[in-house]
Amino acid sequence: MKYHVVTYGCQMNLHESEKIAGILKEEGYLEEAPLEDADIIVFNTCCIRENAENHAFGNIGALKQLKRQKKGLIIAVGGCMVQEEGKAKLLKEKFPFIDILFGTHNLPELKTLVQKKKAQKKAVISIIEERKETEDGITPVRTSYPNAWVNITYGCNNFCSYCIVPYVRGRERSRRAEDVLREVQALVEEGYKEITLLGQNVDSYRGENGTNFAQLLDMIASLEGNFRLRFMTSHPKDFSEELVAVMKKHKKICKHLHLPVQAGNNRILKLMNRRYTREKYLEDLAILRREIPDCEVTTDLIVAFPTETEEEFQETLSLVEAADFSSAFTFIYSPRTGTKAAAMEGRISEAVAKDRITRLISLVNAKTREKSAKYVGKRVEILCEDYDEKKGMYLGRDEYGRMGYFKSEKDRIGEFVTLNITQANGISLYGEEV
Repeated sequence: MKYHVVTYGCQMNLHESEKIAGILKEEGYLEEAPLEDADIIVFNTCCIRENAENHAFGNIGALKQLKRQKKGLIIAVGGCMVQEEGKAKLLKEKFPFIDILFGTHNLPELKTLVQKKKAQKKAVISIIEERKETEDGITPVRTSYPNAWVNITYGCNNFCSYCIVPYVRGRERSRRAEDVLREVQALVEEGYKEITLLGQNVDSYRGENGTNFAQLLDMIASLEGNFRLRFMTSHPKDFSEELVAVMKKHKKICKHLHLPVQAGNNRILKLMNRRYTREKYLEDLAILRREIPDCEVTTDLIVAFPTETEEEFQETLSLVEAADFSSAFTFIYSPRTGTKAAAMEGRISEAVAKDRITRLISLVNAKTREKSAKYVGKRVEILCEDYDEKKGMYLGRDEYGRMGYFKSEKDRIGEFVTLNITQANGISLYGEEV
């Protein structure tokens, strides 16, 4: 029997899809296959933005014919969209051919749900509101070698006014430090070269005995082995000089911080319930760059939040200039039912929103190209991650997150490679092996 997993959304979902594959292998589905050849298809959904939901709805609907043609095919839908209030009912009404619906907290039960479905004709639906456990006993089928994801927290307590995550992921829970350390050590021993610590807000990690995130990071970076360490996502309200000191102390920790600012105007930040100001954000970046001058910062930015004026949007543009981001993920505000922002008046028109996102992307891309151009003529160490068939080149990222391409006569995947950069193209670098 074969499986196929379709993933939408963030790195957390990518890692959970690895866990879904692990559960399916345990149930006897021996290999991943193209969608039309699979005996079970699992959608791991996202609801952070409307586009992600629309894609999921479209792709699930497209399976109606395949379901009719292939006897015994099981279609399961899980993840954040299913956990969102009312969405499971909507999915079942719209797509009655769905066999299994499970929420974000039900992932460890997927094997049982599949067995239950095989034993009965009717659909199986399981959605619980909360899970307190942090260990699930699942052995994931990791698909991102030489990189590996490791959860340190689950859920979120921040309740940003635009964000659905606390409602579909639940309250924040931190794993025990010893469990995290054991998992990282095992991955390093297996040959993984880059570990990314995951959490909706890693900075608010609180392990047993009060261990904070900086202390956990220090312990992980002190483990033996040749590996890099990344983490995401950090919340600016929890920025600390202790974290900066740990980043500075360890060569293994990538000199790259993803610190989502979302907006550059204080009134909008307050409406977003972000709990910091523009000034505080820039002060924290100044501390970071004073201690680690070569540290690169990436961010997330939202335009057209309800009531945002042109002048307030201009403050976001000026923040991009002042903060000197190496790159940014940019989004038009997307209302999510059940969040505080969804009930706000002053919705920005689609035309204005598109104009603002276009101008923001133009500025961000210009800054990114400037930074990339400075790489030309320099030597850079990348971790080779993959081979691009179309380009006929190997590729990998440096510690700052820049992608580098190069040609090689032998397989370099999983190796640290030093490149002499000869060309820069947007966010991508091209070089020759030294």
